[in-house]
Amino acid sequence: MFSFFRRKTPDNTPEPTAKQPAAAPAQPRGEPAAPPAAPAAPTAEPSRQGWLDKLRNGLRKTGGSIATVFTGTRIDEDLYEELEAALLMADTGVAATQQLLTDLRRRVKEARATEPAAVKALLADAIADLLVPLQKPLTIGAHQPTVIMVAGVNGAGKTTSIGKLTRHLADEGASVLLAAADTFRAAAREQLAVWADRNTVEIVSQQGGDPAAVCFDAVTAGKARGKDVVLVDTAGRLPTQLHLMEELRKIQRVVTKAEPTAPHEVLLVIDGNTGQNALAQVRAFDDALKLTGLIVTKLDGTAKGGVLCAIARERPVPVYFIGVGEQLADLETFDAREFAQALLS
Repeated sequence: MFSFFRRKTPDNTPEPTAKQPAAAPAQPRGEPAAPPAAPAAPTAEPSRQGWLDKLRNGLRKTGGSIATVFTGTRIDEDLYEELEAALLMADTGVAATQQLLTDLRRRVKEARATEPAAVKALLADAIADLLVPLQKPLTIGAHQPTVIMVAGVNGAGKTTSIGKLTRHLADEGASVLLAAADTFRAAAREQLAVWADRNTVEIVSQQGGDPAAVCFDAVTAGKARGKDVVLVDTAGRLPTQLHLMEELRKIQRVVTKAEPTAPHEVLLVIDGNTGQNALAQVRAFDDALKLTGLIVTKLDGTAKGGVLCAIARERPVPVYFIGVGEQLADLETFDAREFAQALLS
């Protein structure tokens, strides 16, 4: 069973065991022994640390507008009013903003904070606690194959995210089969085929055919070939396009005919730049498909990073991965505390 809390090293080999330190030379008689060396401070995994730096840079527009609130010298009602405006501008949403302010006032009182800088740290704690319900690993292995259906509006980065997710799965040792169910858009099939070739995985594709039929064939093939995962790329659509949303429901029903327990995961890819519109998409697709997880893309350079707080408050669908760029390594697992600290760094 695979559980995605952290990405493994590229070759999936365990970390080398540290050598035992050599015995220290004997101290001359009569001289005091030298104090033992302090243990090295733990550091983040290099690849993860580099990604966290990208996340901080990506959220700088959001965090910068919030951080300016704490440049004063007093903790007063003006500070809370400015913070409320900054959180709303970051698309945190009214409900989540009110919850954060109430929680923050309590924390400030309990900590007896007197400096705005201390309030900023307490706000990071409040945001992390609000986001914790979204922190859940994508687990693979309870079913073979695990069928993952991926939806999203055009331009959200759905197909690219599927390619990156395929790499994550392959790095964890899972065998993957891709289903190109966006059958009427040649560019989508070609893009997915490139990702399949890049990740050395198989793909089931059909030009101009019925998307549901492609999904049925892919799930059937995944079972026959003993694949760990079947990843289904569906056509991008707006939640207001009711006939296309109905097509998604049809795909879901047909997948269940191929494997009664499937789909095991229904993921929505959302663009972090779209703010409250992303929350509206989560509501609509969750109502239609019963989402099990989210992939949040394009958090590089957004001023609307607070939308995850709005999602946590109003529709807490787990966030499995977040992305900060176009490279394969730019998609990583979501950690509530890391995100909160990056947001306010």
